[in-house]
Amino acid sequence: MNESRWVNAALRVYIVAVFAFIFAPIAASFVFSLNADRFPSLPLGGFSLRWYQAIVTDPDVWEAFQNSLKVALTASTAATVLGFTAAYTDYRYRFFGKPVYMAMALLPPTIPVVIMGVMMLAFLSRVGLSGQIHSVMISHIVMCAPFAMAVIRMRLAQMPPDLEAAAWNLGAGQWRGMRYIILPFTAPSIVAALFVTMAVSFDEFAVAWFVTGLEPTVPVRILNTLQGQVSPEINAIGSIAFTTTMTLVIVAQVLLLGRGSSRKQRAADTADEGE
Repeated sequence: MNESRWVNAALRVYIVAVFAFIFAPIAASFVFSLNADRFPSLPLGGFSLRWYQAIVTDPDVWEAFQNSLKVALTASTAATVLGFTAAYTDYRYRFFGKPVYMAMALLPPTIPVVIMGVMMLAFLSRVGLSGQIHSVMISHIVMCAPFAMAVIRMRLAQMPPDLEAAAWNLGAGQWRGMRYIILPFTAPSIVAALFVTMAVSFDEFAVAWFVTGLEPTVPVRILNTLQGQVSPEINAIGSIAFTTTMTLVIVAQVLLLGRGSSRKQRAADTADEGE
């Protein structure tokens, strides 16, 4: 018993140490974004929002945030639609070459981002779409679609396999079955996939750096600023970007966990009624 207690305590300490190692630089960025001094130093020179005020009045930063928002909304919407169709195809149909189809659908996240950026740059340059904001949108759709597919496919795996077929037998066509069975059942995962892919797109840097032109996204803008000077505005920009990304991920997680909790509660209520 004592040995098990020590093991549990060591695991807790290890987990805390890992999270502290990961989030310490982020916490430092938040703290120094509120520092009145230009250069990060301890103790702090005083509490100030001057760096946030500076980026609010900086048109280049506003343009970067607008570009990131446009890209994230477009990429997440298109990637969620593609992810849903791929997930439903995997769930419903059996056909020759399906393992290859699934492998190709899930391939982009396994490719190193630098190689993906070079490949997208070469392809988009060949078709005349390089150096535009549309280039980033197309690249992020390719990268985000597998994430949407994975989230929606996990939800479809929880659906009784004969539910849709039963609707067909009762006279519903495939489109009515899709509208009244599949879409309502997968709605939480579709919304969660939308938020997850939006977070991935908003935070992605490497591919966007390769294919973007004169309309940089927020991560590319941060790198461009760092190459020119060491500015405390970077901490403020990074803090806002991190908060936005984490908010999207948390909302997606709440949607998925909330749906699972409500399903378990309904099952428990049904069991109680049966007794």
